[in-house]
Amino acid sequence: MEVAVLLHNIRSTHNVGSIFRTADAAGVSRIYLTGYTPTPSDRFGRVQKDIAKTALGAEKFVPWEHALSPTRLISKLKKEGWNIIGVEQDARARNYRTCKPKRKTLFVFGNEVDGISKTLLKKCDAIVEIPMRGKKESLNVSVAAGIILFSVR
Repeated sequence: MEVAVLLHNIRSTHNVGSIFRTADAAGVSRIYLTGYTPTPSDRFGRVQKDIAKTALGAEKFVPWEHALSPTRLISKLKKEGWNIIGVEQDARARNYRTCKPKRKTLFVFGNEVDGISKTLLKKCDAIVEIPMRGKKESLNVSVAAGIILFSVR
């Protein structure tokens, strides 16, 4: 089963690099970067050193693509038969442990503080969350990506 990742409005180059490294380890086929999420190279082809530092070369092995509109990208992928799953705390979210995708699946991760917008969540076929047992309400996005990606493998 093919798995891809969409990172929308992730601020931190370190989080992006870490997710590239985890995606490589988990066998992710592609990473889509949307909004202001930094890319491994800038528009002039120069390497983003902070991403390279945390990705440790994974940004060279995991195919990636920048798209301006996450909603248009999701619509395109849905037409191609992709299952779209948002990773977010939401009243409609189910425990990530129940997520057993049977077809190619795109996991959507959002901003470190604001998460995935309501508009983007409406485009998702399902929403999963990682239950929190401590005092903090959430995990770092790169840690959450690791949990999700390895749980479906």
